[in-house]
Amino acid sequence: MEIFHMSDVVSLLGIPMPPSGRSSYYVQCPCCDENPRKKHLNINLKKEVYRCPRCGIYGGIFDLYSLYTGVPRDKVRKALVEKLGMPDHRPKPQKRIQPQAKPECPITDVDTRHATYSALLDKLTLAADHKENLLGRGLTEDDIIRLGYRTTPVVGMTAIADKLQSEGMYLAGVPGFYRNESGTWTFIHEERGILIPMRDRQGRIQGLQIRRDKVKKRKFRWVSSTERPDGCPAEGWTHLAGPVRPMLVLTEGPMKADVIHALTGLTVLAVPGVNSLTQLETTLSDLRAEGVAEIKTAFDMDFATNYHVQNGYNNLLSLLECEAVPKSKKLLKFVLDDGERKDRVILSGIHDYYEPEELVGKTAIAIVNLPPRKMMGIDSEGMLISAVHEEDGHEGLNLLMVDDRIPAGAKLY
Repeated sequence: MEIFHMSDVVSLLGIPMPPSGRSSYYVQCPCCDENPRKKHLNINLKKEVYRCPRCGIYGGIFDLYSLYTGVPRDKVRKALVEKLGMPDHRPKPQKRIQPQAKPECPITDVDTRHATYSALLDKLTLAADHKENLLGRGLTEDDIIRLGYRTTPVVGMTAIADKLQSEGMYLAGVPGFYRNESGTWTFIHEERGILIPMRDRQGRIQGLQIRRDKVKKRKFRWVSSTERPDGCPAEGWTHLAGPVRPMLVLTEGPMKADVIHALTGLTVLAVPGVNSLTQLETTLSDLRAEGVAEIKTAFDMDFATNYHVQNGYNNLLSLLECEAVPKSKKLLKFVLDDGERKDRVILSGIHDYYEPEELVGKTAIAIVNLPPRKMMGIDSEGMLISAVHEEDGHEGLNLLMVDDRIPAGAKLY
């Protein structure tokens, strides 16, 4: 019987191989990366899978070959045997009974999820060791109560679900709940850990995450009942700690956001992970409409050393590169990579000529050795260079931009 390997297929398709010593790496996604400098498609040679966190495509060896070549998946095996020069020892397929698919429920609205999760948390408690852990992070007892942290239930999930139904709570479409083999509603049996509510800007619980006790890698995971009867998956919701203010801090993980807010009073927006940005753009758009004008990032230092985290961080910056300044008709705010820093802020009065989305990912020319100048309450740390001209009796303007292949920080002579 033939044994196919992801590395063979990657080489056959002409996809770049990973740097020495790595089995997991990122390449340009054929579905969503129009800019060749962007790399969102993760290929894992060891696990022999691929996934793009941006557009959601994923699969194994045959799926990857089909994606790049257009060959139908049911014909990929034959194509690979021919391309790789392998003998065909495939036995004749035997008819077998396919397992019946487990139906899932569509996820319900946020108000319903909030009501159900709130009632669920009211029936749970926080273990002493988990309380000690949270206090050690700087939270007070009042903070812990206000935030709603609980210990995951390890027994009695069906009884809890029955009690919630008797109180009029809806369980269908709420991630974590599903029907067991007897058709009775229950809640997922998870490893012991701390339940963390993920809240939106109205304070509603959108979903739950778990910080697992006895896990070294991927300690945080979503409460989800995907692929279970009448269950549903969680989505990559963001979490807001604190009221909406003109300036907020962006970080990774809801627990970290809660701690930062409790200790500093700053408003903190958390993404579930730097490579999980599916909900971020929508959230930022809503927050800008509510008056957020300045965003500061506060990620762990591992973004500087971890390839995958760095990739996610760069994606994040591309979302923040250009935006309109609230209460200003002309100003655009840019967050730029100048070769040394990835958070240089420059304001430019060119909104009459460009929309923010036109300029994301572009490479512009700027003067950066100027003293900061406060504009609309925001420090502008440089000046973008534009060319002004006459056009049909009106003044026209073009921002001076160069080829994207020129690296950030290059000097003009």
